[in-house]
This record gives sequence, C-alpha cells and structure tokens, in this order.
Amino acid sequence: MITFMIIVFLVLLFMGTPIGFTLGLTALFIFYKMGNPVFLKMVPQRFFAGLDMFTLMAMPFFIFAGEIMNRSGITKQLVGFSNALVGHLRGGLAHANIVASIFFAGMTGAAVSDTAAIGTMLIPAMVEDGYDKDFSAAVTAASSIIGPTIPPSNLMVIYGSLMGVSIAGLFAAGIVPGLLIALILMIFSAYISKKRNYPKKERRSTLVEMIRAFWDAILALLMPVIILGGILSGVFTPTEAAAVAVAYAFVIGFFVFKTLKLSDIPYLLAKTARTTGVVFLIIAAASILGWILAMNRVPEQIASMFLSITNNKFMILFMINILMLITGMFMDIAAALVILGPILHPLAVSMGVSPIHFGIIMVLSLNIGLMTPPVGACLFVASSISKLTLEQISKAIFPFIIAEVIVLFLITFFADIPMFIPHLLGFH
Repeated sequence: MITFMIIVFLVLLFMGTPIGFTLGLTALFIFYKMGNPVFLKMVPQRFFAGLDMFTLMAMPFFIFAGEIMNRSGITKQLVGFSNALVGHLRGGLAHANIVASIFFAGMTGAAVSDTAAIGTMLIPAMVEDGYDKDFSAAVTAASSIIGPTIPPSNLMVIYGSLMGVSIAGLFAAGIVPGLLIALILMIFSAYISKKRNYPKKERRSTLVEMIRAFWDAILALLMPVIILGGILSGVFTPTEAAAVAVAYAFVIGFFVFKTLKLSDIPYLLAKTARTTGVVFLIIAAASILGWILAMNRVPEQIASMFLSITNNKFMILFMINILMLITGMFMDIAAALVILGPILHPLAVSMGVSPIHFGIIMVLSLNIGLMTPPVGACLFVASSISKLTLEQISKAIFPFIIAEVIVLFLITFFADIPMFIPHLLGFH
C-alpha cells in the first residue's frame, strides 16, 4: 500500500499537478484501492478535521496584516532605517537588505512577501550602486528566510496547531535563530563584498540621522513589539494577536501613512483569500494522507528504521535534518510539514528533544527549501524581479545556503541557542 502511495504521489507530482491536488488525489486513489466505499466517505470528514483547529485562524489574519503593511509602503521606511544603521559597512546595501528582513519579519511571517517587497526596492538600487545583479538577487532571497523564522511565522502556527505545541513558545524560540541567520549572512556578505570591492556609504550616519530614520520607521517597528509582547505577556492568544495586527496595520495605513484606500481592501482580501486557500487546501489534503500513514503505522516503521541505524540522539537529528533539507528542495514546505511532522515529532520527543526545539529545527530546515532549487519560491520571485534565470541565481545563492545550513546544525546540536528565550519565559 505504501509503495502504491509513493508511486501515485510521485507520478502526479512530476506531471505538474499542484501539490494540494496531488495530496488529495493520492489519498483518493488509496481509498479506492482499498475497495471499501466506507473509506471514500471519510474523505470529506478528514478534510474538514485537518482544518478544524482554532489556532489556524491566526494564519489568514497574519497574511492580511502583512498585505496591508506592504500596501501601505512601510518597506521604504524600514530600508531607510536599516541603511542608516549598517550602510557605512563594505557592501552596505547588502547589509541593509538583511537588516530590513529582520524588521520585515515581525510583520508578515512570510519569506515570499519579504522577497517581493524588499527585492522590488533594493535589487534595482543595489545594481545601480555597482553590485552584481546575481549577488543582489541572491542576498535578497537568502535573507527572506529570516521572515518565517523570526515571529510571527505561519509555519510555526501550522506546526503548533498540528502537534499541540505552544505557538507562543515556538515564536519565542525563533528569535535567536533568526538573528543568528542575519549575523552569518552579514559575515558572508562582508567577505564577498570585500573580495569584489562592492561600495559603501561615504560616511557613517550621524546619531541625529539614525534617530530621524528610526522615528520614520517606528510605527512599522512597533508592530512586532505589539504582537510578541501581547502573546508572551499573556494579554492575548496568537489568534487574537493576529487580529490585533490587522487592526493596527489598517490604522497605520489608512490614518497615519494615508497610503491605504478603502478601495484597496477588496483586492487585499482577495489576495489573502487566495494565499490562505492554497495553504489550507494543502493542510487539509495532507491531513488525509497523514491519517492513512498513521493507519498503516508508517510513523512507527520510520522510527524503527532510524533506531535500527543508531540510537544516538544527535545522529538521528542529523539524519532528520538531511531528510528535511532534501524534502524542502522538491516539495511545498507546508505540505512537507503536515506530512512529516506527525511522523518525526514523536520520534524526536521520545529521544528527549523538547517539542519546541524540534519545531524550530523543522521550521528552519524547511524554510531553507524556499531558497534552494529547483522549486524554491523565493528564487522564482527574485528571478522575476531581477530578470535573471533560475540557474544564475542558484549559483550566486550557494554560499548563503551553506551559511544557513551551518545555523541549522548549530541550533540542532546546541539546544540552548533556540531555547534561551523560551526558558527565560518558562517554556520547556
């Protein structure tokens, strides 16, 4: 049965069938092969059950808040503040690109939005300033992974909802890894910029200029403070925080920046619905396949396979990381999380790994898939903006992939790195 499932899944995938339909059709074929009509009746039940989680409501709200903030034009203020902080360094615009992603991460939680918003502004500016186009596109795509690592993160919402893990704890655990990714990307960018003699600002921004740039961006910077502060202090749940983010984004865009119009709302709602619909279709369809896997005791079989190779916790985590990195290269990351999460989560927890720690490992390893060929979504967006081929960007982004894989293994083998803030807040 499992062999049949894998064959059907791969055939549909290589035919170019969208991943949501691939998952659903694979489940239908399996139920049909079972020969019992009762199983077919379970499809709509399992489809609904896969989405029947209150915490998943946070996702469309966070997506909508991000769309509003993008439409409001906050990217310019964030880039300006980032440039004031680090623009004087060699390769200053590359560093500003990375720092802007840190700030942008606290609003959208989506790497593709980060690539589109920041890339549209900074890739042309970097090229005009003397940077190679492929480097400009690569650093934009690579730094966008910070978005779904630093909270809020849609992947963390999915993982926490499916695995019953505290979303607040996952959000807290994502802060240090996200900053670590930014730091190592800046180190690699500095090395490449020095080697290629990329430009920098003629002088360091004065304190007054930094304060002015900070003041221009302060309303955008307050959004992640409100979201995280409210969740971690217990004032509101992640779902309520997402709704508050929408209200805050609307007030800023409509009344303060005055760049948002009421006529924009239907378009933004439709865009949010399309994005949410795609993700929810994947989650629902994958949950049917997950139920089939559980019914056939696949999680136990995979756990036994890993344990037959070694019972060393670190070796198992190493193998899981390799599996997730390879999976992220070829499969939609939300689908991979929904399918592999219920299989690998119990194995990791049984080895003594904290559920929050393992959640961050899964999220980051799959996020890296967004910047790896052949199906990295951020690569396609950067390619569209820069007018470069996927091959050109893939070659330029390789050093940054190595950098982020280094961070992945650091947070995997040194649990205190991602768990530092959660431990301070009482999460385990």
